[in-house]
Amino acid sequence: MAEAHTKKHDYHIIDPSPWPITAAFGAFVITFGGVCFMRYLNGGAVHLFGINFAQPWLFFIGLAVILYVMYGWWSDTVKEAHEGAHTRVVSLHLRYGMIMFIASEVMFFVAWFWAYFDVSLFPNEAIQASRTAFLGGQFPPKGIEVLNPWHLPIYNTIILLLSGTTVTWAHHALLHNDRKGLIQGLVLTVLLGALFSCVQAYEYAHAPFEFKNSIYGATFFMATGFHGFHVLIGTIFLLVCLIRSIGGDFTPRQHFGFEAAAWYWHFVDVVWLFLFFCIYIWGSWGAPVAAG
Repeated sequence: MAEAHTKKHDYHIIDPSPWPITAAFGAFVITFGGVCFMRYLNGGAVHLFGINFAQPWLFFIGLAVILYVMYGWWSDTVKEAHEGAHTRVVSLHLRYGMIMFIASEVMFFVAWFWAYFDVSLFPNEAIQASRTAFLGGQFPPKGIEVLNPWHLPIYNTIILLLSGTTVTWAHHALLHNDRKGLIQGLVLTVLLGALFSCVQAYEYAHAPFEFKNSIYGATFFMATGFHGFHVLIGTIFLLVCLIRSIGGDFTPRQHFGFEAAAWYWHFVDVVWLFLFFCIYIWGSWGAPVAAG
């Protein structure tokens, strides 16, 4: 009936799917398992029905379910596209959905920037005496050595900006039905994304401050760390597009999967520019720079 109904309009009525309820189950398990895992790492216990759930296995079961749902649900979406279910109206609404998703991600980072600017612009907030005592009335706080923005951070900035040009090259090649250029551009973008993650991991390992016991470290690692997580997700997103491209997917007229990945990658680029200027340069102004 759904197939007959779709012939009368441009909207795609999907068949009954197990993925939403499976995703909800996986989200619950990974959330509960994450809490139990944190209790496990701190030597605590979570007793329920006579069982101590403070173990890592529950978290990884939830993670496995989520990854399985992601693979299965997106595979079904790709299959629907190949079957012609993604009409112009459906494709337009998919783009609207991606735009709304990126807008929600923007607001997610607004929260971390808000926290950072609140503490950095008002280190002597009168109504928060503990903040003044903790920061020493200045920001970055007294005793904090900051990272040199013109060392690893500027390298990562160049890497991300270069990756933005390579993904644009890949998109341009696809629009001109240049399969070789598409694959080459995606390969370079994926490699640059992986290189960015490696450089950031090295930077974190050698940072002169920690996440704990420092409001500077907490705001720094939360903002840059979540960005690094988005880079990792974007790299995987583009890697999937690369695999699909090698397999012959995407045409100049139908390539929303790649387009969504490119939008997401450009969003990651823009957020990094704000992080670089606001946190690495402006946020460390006047503070002693760590050696090396």
